[in-house]
Amino acid sequence: MPEHIKHHLIEADTVEQRLYQLDLAGKALDVSTLVVLPTGLGKTVVCLLVMASRLEKLGGKVMVLSPTKPLVEQHASFFRNVMNIPEEEVLTFTGSVSPEKRSELWKTGRIIISTPQVIENDILTKRISLEDVTHITFDEAHRAVGNYAYTYIAEKYFETAKNPLCLGITASPGSSDEKIAEVCESLHIESVAVKTESDSDVKPYIHKKEIEWKRINLPDKMKEIKDLLNKVLEDRYKKLTELGYPIYNKRFVSKKDLLGLQAKLQGELRGGMPETSVYSAISLLAEILKVSHAVEITETQGLEALRMYIERLDNEAGSKSGSKASKRLVEDLYIRQVVYRLKDCDIEHPKLEYVKKIVSDELENKPHSRVIVFANYRDTAEMLTKALADVEGIRPVRFVGQASKYKDKGLTQKQQVEIIEQFKAGDYNVLVATSVAEEGLDIPSTDLVLFYEPIPSEIRSIQRKGRTGRKHEGRVVVLVTKGTRDEGYYWSSLSKERKMQNNMRELQAAMPARKNNSIEEEFMLESNVKDQKTLFEYDDNSDAKPENKDSIKIIVDQREIRSSVARSLDRNGVEITVNTLEVGDYILSDRIAVERKETQDFVGSLIEQKLFGQIVNLSRTYEKPILIIEGESLFNCRGINPNAIHGTLASISLDFGVPIFHTRDPEDTAALLQHIAKREQVDEKREVNMHGKKAAAMLPQQQEYVVSSIYDIGPKAARNLLKHFGSVENVMKASYEELLEVNNVGPKTAAKIRKIIGSEYKR
Repeated sequence: MPEHIKHHLIEADTVEQRLYQLDLAGKALDVSTLVVLPTGLGKTVVCLLVMASRLEKLGGKVMVLSPTKPLVEQHASFFRNVMNIPEEEVLTFTGSVSPEKRSELWKTGRIIISTPQVIENDILTKRISLEDVTHITFDEAHRAVGNYAYTYIAEKYFETAKNPLCLGITASPGSSDEKIAEVCESLHIESVAVKTESDSDVKPYIHKKEIEWKRINLPDKMKEIKDLLNKVLEDRYKKLTELGYPIYNKRFVSKKDLLGLQAKLQGELRGGMPETSVYSAISLLAEILKVSHAVEITETQGLEALRMYIERLDNEAGSKSGSKASKRLVEDLYIRQVVYRLKDCDIEHPKLEYVKKIVSDELENKPHSRVIVFANYRDTAEMLTKALADVEGIRPVRFVGQASKYKDKGLTQKQQVEIIEQFKAGDYNVLVATSVAEEGLDIPSTDLVLFYEPIPSEIRSIQRKGRTGRKHEGRVVVLVTKGTRDEGYYWSSLSKERKMQNNMRELQAAMPARKNNSIEEEFMLESNVKDQKTLFEYDDNSDAKPENKDSIKIIVDQREIRSSVARSLDRNGVEITVNTLEVGDYILSDRIAVERKETQDFVGSLIEQKLFGQIVNLSRTYEKPILIIEGESLFNCRGINPNAIHGTLASISLDFGVPIFHTRDPEDTAALLQHIAKREQVDEKREVNMHGKKAAAMLPQQQEYVVSSIYDIGPKAARNLLKHFGSVENVMKASYEELLEVNNVGPKTAAKIRKIIGSEYKR
C-alpha cells in the first residue's frame, strides 16, 4: 500500500507520497522555482505541497493561474477534493464571473484558481490587490514570454506582495537558452528544478511509451496537383525577382524566410516615398504565402483539406473586403486547373487509411481504449472525424478551439469541458483534436496518441506525447509523408527536444544549490502548528516607495484592457482609471482624447465604413482629438490600395483637423500617451475629464450627455432613464425606489445616483 501525504491542510489518504514530488516542493519553497516535470507525473501535487506549506506558515491567499477555463475548472476540482479547506474558500475566477462579484469573492477566498487575463484585468482596474498573496503558481509556465498576462502579473506580484514566492510548472519550457531565460526572468525565477523519466526516483512511476514513425508515399495524382501549385509559385518568384527582390534556393524557402522579406518590404514603405515596385512586391508576397500554404496542405493533409482551403480563398476573393492577392489567385490559370482536378480526383491522402486502420486495430484489440488523433488544421480534424465515424466501433468527436470562421464553427469552453467528460466516460472513444488538447487537460487512460503529421515545435510535440502513458503503458504513432515538409518537421522536432533536455540540465546545474529544508519531515508527519518552525526567513519588502510628485492620470476605455497599452502605462507609474467611454480609447485631459487603432483595425474600420464616424465623434467632442495608428504593416493589410490609405490619412488630418501619430507597438503607444498626458496635466495644469467640450449637438444628445455623466452611467442606461422619466430634471428628482423601476438600473447604481445628486458638495 502506498504511503499518503500527512498534513492538516490536506485530506488524509488522498495524495500519494512520492519522494520526487517532495524533493521538488522543497526546492520550490526555498526560492521562486521553475519545475520541469514530464506530463502525467503530478506537477499539480508539487503545487499543492507548496501551497499548503505557505498557507500554514504565512496565511493570506494563494493563487493558481492556468491558461484556459477548462484547466481552471480541472484544478479547482482537484484542490476542493484534496484540501482540508472550506469549499467556499476555494474560488474560480474566469470571464464568466462578473468583475463586481470577483471583487467581493476576493475578500473571502484563500485559494483562487483563475485564468491570467482575468487577474490582469482586476489588477489594472484595482479591484484586487496582491499584497496578501503568499504564493502564485503559474501553470504551463512556458507561456510567460512577450506580452502574455503572466509576465505582468508576476511583475506586479513581486512589487506589491509582502512575502512573494512563485512556482512555474511545465513539461516543456523550450529548446533555446533564450526562451528558457526569458521565462525565468518574466516570473522572477531564481532556481530551476528538473526531473526526467530517467531519474531514479521517477522511474518507478513511469509507464512504457512506444513511439512509432510510419513513412508514407504521396500518390502520383496528388503530386500532379502539387506540381500545378508549384508552377504558380515559380511564376510569382520570377515576378518578384524582376521587381528586384530575388528569392534564392526556392526549393527550400521557408515561411520564416518569406515573412522576413515581408518585414523588409514594410520597412521600405515606412522609410519615405517608396517606389511602386514595393507595393507590387508586397502583394506578390501575399500570393506566395497563400500558395505555399496550399502546397503544405496538399503534401501533409490531403485533398479534402485543400478543397476547403481553396473554397475559403474563393469566398475571400468574392467578398467586399477580399484582398487583391486572393482575387488574382482564384483567376490564375494553374489554380483553376487545380480546382478542376480536385473535382474529378477521388483519391485522398493515404494517411487517412492509415489513421482508420491504426485506430480500428487499437479499439479492436482493446475495446475500452481511449485514442487521441492530433491534426494541425481544423479542416483535417473535420475530415478525420467524418471518416472515422464510418468505421464500426469508432465513436469520434471533433475537439477544436473557440474561434469561428467561414463554415467552421468553434467550440465554447463549456462545450469543450462537456466533450472531455464524455470522452472520459466512454461516450466517445476517439478525440480528434487540434492544438487545444495539447496542454494540461486531464485525460487519463489514453492508450494511443496519433499524430496526423509531425510538428516542428518541441513544446507542442512533448505536450502531445504526454497525453498517453500516464496511468499505464501507452503508444505514440506519427505519420510522415516521404519527401515533403513532414520530414523536415520530424527532424526539427527531434533535434529541439534533445537540445531542450541538454539545456535544462545545464541550467539546473548553474542555479544556486538548494537549502537544507526538512520538506520530507513536514509532509510525512502529522502537522503540529504550535511546535512547527519556519522553513526559511523572509526579508521585509514593505519599504515605502518615494511618492511621485508628478502623478499622471489617464482614463482608459474598458475594451482597451485587452491590449498591453494599459499594462505598459501602469508599469510606467501612470495612475489609470478604467471606464466605459462613449468616445475615444484614452482621455489625457479635459481637452484631449485619443483613438488608438492597430493597423489591421484601422484598415478594417475603413472597409466597414466605421472609421469616419469615430473620427467625427472624436473631433466634435474634444478640443484636441488625436488618432494613434499602431503597428508597422499599414500598407500591407487586406490588400487595400495604398492610395486609399493615403487619401484617408489626408482627410483625417486636413478635413477633420485630427493629428495622426504612428507608433511601433503597445509600449511605444504607452510612452507617447504618457508624454502627452504629462504636458497637459503637469505643464499646462489641466484636469482629466471624461466629458470634453461637446460641440453643438441635438437636444436629445445633450440630454443623454448630461445624464451619462452621473456615476459612469453609459449611453444606453442614460437613454433608459430619460425614456422612463421624460426629462433630465425628472431623472434628478427621482427617488431610489423610482430609479429601481428603470431597466438596467440596479440597487447599487440607484443608491450611487441618489448619493451623488443628493449629497452636500464638500471640496
